[in-house]
Amino acid sequence: MKSRTPPWWRQALQRLVPAPVLSVALLGLWLLLNRSLSLGHCLLGSVLALAIPVLTAGLRPLPVRIRRPALVLRLALTVAVDAVQSNLAVVRLLLTPGRRRHPAGFVRIRLALRDPNALAVLAVIACITPGTAWAELAPDRSLLLHVLELDDAGAIAAHIQQRYERPLMEIFE
Repeated sequence: MKSRTPPWWRQALQRLVPAPVLSVALLGLWLLLNRSLSLGHCLLGSVLALAIPVLTAGLRPLPVRIRRPALVLRLALTVAVDAVQSNLAVVRLLLTPGRRRHPAGFVRIRLALRDPNALAVLAVIACITPGTAWAELAPDRSLLLHVLELDDAGAIAAHIQQRYERPLMEIFE
């Protein structure tokens, strides 16, 4: 019977490069920001791309396990469309403050989402969408969300649960 323990070289490689996709992305970002493919930038970028994931490994709660990768693209498109719509709504509020229809307020949303990585993605979605800000995640897994123009708290909660929470549960849980 074959042992399930990976060979020593694979274990060493996994310790050296715990997040290969992150390392490649960091190297690419470094080279793009410096707009140079010189040997010095490639070497320094490689050192940073290898060191940063090793040094930040303790900050990642769990390894990410994506169950439905095709749904990620659909969720990204949904977030992009919602972000554009929210940007337009915020611009309208800024340009015509006297025409504001509803006051700002807080919405408490009961979440069924349990995966820490999915919760982190939901926090990012809430923060990049103009007009909303993640305020609190209570121990009972209820989310407190600040909304710039709050007309119907139930509709906002249903929107978050339907458009973001449900796909995140399918992707991560």
